[in-house]
Amino acid sequence: MSIVGRLYRTEQQFDFPALWKKALIASALIVVVSLGSLVFRGLNLGIEFEGGTSWEVIAPGASVAEARDALAGTGAVAGKIQTVGADSIRVRADIDDAGGAAEVTQALAALADVSIGEVSVTTVGPSWGDQITNKARNALIWFFVIIAVYIAIRLEWRMSLGALVAVAHDIIISVGFYSVFQFEVTPATVIAFLTIMGYSLYDTIVVYDKVREIGRRLGPTERYTYTEMMNLALNQVLMRSINTSITSVLPVLSMLVVGSFFLGALTLQEFALALLIGIIVGSYSSIFVASAIVAWMKEREAQYAALARKVHLRSGGSEGTRMVASEDAAPGAARTRPTADRVRPAHAPPRPRKKKKKKKR
Repeated sequence: MSIVGRLYRTEQQFDFPALWKKALIASALIVVVSLGSLVFRGLNLGIEFEGGTSWEVIAPGASVAEARDALAGTGAVAGKIQTVGADSIRVRADIDDAGGAAEVTQALAALADVSIGEVSVTTVGPSWGDQITNKARNALIWFFVIIAVYIAIRLEWRMSLGALVAVAHDIIISVGFYSVFQFEVTPATVIAFLTIMGYSLYDTIVVYDKVREIGRRLGPTERYTYTEMMNLALNQVLMRSINTSITSVLPVLSMLVVGSFFLGALTLQEFALALLIGIIVGSYSSIFVASAIVAWMKEREAQYAALARKVHLRSGGSEGTRMVASEDAAPGAARTRPTADRVRPAHAPPRPRKKKKKKKR
């Protein structure tokens, strides 16, 4: 049977703790690159955040160089000029006076061979842009505070810390992606970032809730370390996480492809791109970041440190041997065995019994 078939039958099990170290190193490198890009390159903030005047006109076949030549002699020649979609030109410049703005409008209308009324003009004051930026920052701070308190009360503070680190990881990588490739950050992008945090937390809390359930059921047997219980929880919710991610990605892809490439809706493109990145990164972080952090902290609690020693000594394993629990046994008769590399599937099918030959009388 293929790996997909085994996943759907919950017969394919993974040793996630063995992958945590490599995953965390990869995450750390990506976070460093993202932060470096944010420091040295910054973000390509939209007009709503920086203020200024933006012009947009449908000009099939016109290039950025042609638009810059057409704007020679106006105040927008040194501004930001870019193509939008397949047939539009967008110009952004910091021009306050009405006369200067009218010159740019006329130049773009002549370039596209359209009337002045067909050139879209948007003006945003710097104070309004600052107000939007402050509100977005405040929303982010309050989000972290409320979520931290809720998870600490609903679960525990270690899980709250793990979830917040995972969410910060997702936001830094998502924003860093926009910084590296210089995609424009607009209010739609900010809304998508806030949505990303909610999605990431949902996936993480599902894992945390499952490990608590397993801990209540198998913890009293004192045959499972916390890391082993976390691994069992991850394997049990893996298929659910995959299905949730797929069903979330498909409409986002539809929005990205149909909305931006066929309908030319740029707001949909900005929103969908941020969501797509966030869903992928959020699914990854719930398994390889949030879970690893909580397991690391819990294993250093006196209760679970003593439990790990008991499991190790009971198995007769030597130093450096890791114990892996098999959940196919009943909680009261749980078994452990030492292993160096391999992990027995948590839902492995029972071995077939040999049929006894009947003696002929």
